[in-house]
Amino acid sequence: MTSAVLLAQDPTLSDFGHDPWWIVLIKIVFAFVFAVLATLLGVWFERRVVGFMQVRPGPNQVGPFGLLQTLADGLKMAFKEDILPKTADKVVYFFAPTISVICAVTALSVIPFGPMVSIFGHHTPLQVTDISVAVLLILAVSSMGIYGIVLGGWASGSTYPLLGGLRSSAQMISYEVAMGLSIVAVFMTAGTMSTSGIVAAQAGSDSSASLGGFEFFAPGWYAILLLPSFIIYFVSAVGETNRAPFDLPEAESELVAGFMTEYSSLKFALFMLAEYVNMVTVSAVATTLFLGGWRAPWPISIWSGANEGWFGLIWFFAKVILLVFVFVWLRGTLPRLRYDQFMRLGWRVLLPLNLVWILALAGIRVLQKENSDAVRWSIIGGALVVILLITLLWPDRKKKPQPTLQEQVNARPQGSFPLPPMDLVVPPSPRARRGVAQRQPANVGGGAPDVIEATSTEEKED
Repeated sequence: MTSAVLLAQDPTLSDFGHDPWWIVLIKIVFAFVFAVLATLLGVWFERRVVGFMQVRPGPNQVGPFGLLQTLADGLKMAFKEDILPKTADKVVYFFAPTISVICAVTALSVIPFGPMVSIFGHHTPLQVTDISVAVLLILAVSSMGIYGIVLGGWASGSTYPLLGGLRSSAQMISYEVAMGLSIVAVFMTAGTMSTSGIVAAQAGSDSSASLGGFEFFAPGWYAILLLPSFIIYFVSAVGETNRAPFDLPEAESELVAGFMTEYSSLKFALFMLAEYVNMVTVSAVATTLFLGGWRAPWPISIWSGANEGWFGLIWFFAKVILLVFVFVWLRGTLPRLRYDQFMRLGWRVLLPLNLVWILALAGIRVLQKENSDAVRWSIIGGALVVILLITLLWPDRKKKPQPTLQEQVNARPQGSFPLPPMDLVVPPSPRARRGVAQRQPANVGGGAPDVIEATSTEEKED
């Protein structure tokens, strides 16, 4: 299929706003059902994949392959007792979970699920709506979702939820900055903030891409052309959705489930729904901005009908499922980061790298319009400078000799916490003493034995 025919299937901003009310209603219901089903199947998918990684079956009893296990868990959760803390702010406590869910689902309204299709004879784009600043709408809605978590922790009237809410606000705001800057490169390259326009911009070259005068093969995806932005976006998305290894607001070992500690029944289920919908939403946004959206990947795109009609749904869902699998993969393999490590990664690594990459990309695009030879040599020189800086600043990985225990004791300042003597002999445990006392015969002379010794190997080890 020629490029002109491909672009003819792409919806533009002029194609929106002309649908009858029943078409709009169908699209809204489809987006909502997609969010709910993605949550139900996402929980099942995560439990099965993590079970496979840990060499256990996972859910396999309710329904075929355990597919109905999540539905059964949801029904059980709905019929549990709804507990309201006495010190809670009842109004805010009730509306906080709904804020998170509404914001998570609203972001799907500007996601293109497919090209122009025919619904009951009406030619319409497979997207609820689109505006000229659609990506900014997604960022705004995801930022509003922070309020649901923060208010939920504050309105619970307890210390641990409050700490979880404060952690979450700092975490999500920090990684929201890195995520927003990673999308700037997409705006600069596509020349638009419309989600349908960004998908159309990635269809211009299915055989080769150009950056600074260099021609190389690429399927037209910004994930390859703007690889640093894609990596930073995905890392930021994992941090913003509170997923492992960045699930610090829900650190069970530290905060007793974080901001959700005082929630139960349906309100707790709404928070869980918001988390999984957010995971699907950021995957859908990554698919739209970096993976060509609903377009078929190469070499399937060679087929002339791959990007026509309802086939776009297949490629879109396949890419989203692949990204969700990466979320699950990270949870099953990486341990949780410390809070200081997590914040250092966001502010001292991702943010500076993002700014440097945007500055370099802007310089390349300016030079590209003037002289391609200058761009080529600028890229070569920049790569050499980066390699030289990495070589000079790379930390020394040689292990330093560890001081002995006596050297560590001598290095402690005077007046610090007292240490036991180095020749301390630990007496046997009380359990061992009781066992020895029961085995020894009564002392006829009336005097207590001076020393109680363990008479078996077990007691000596104890």
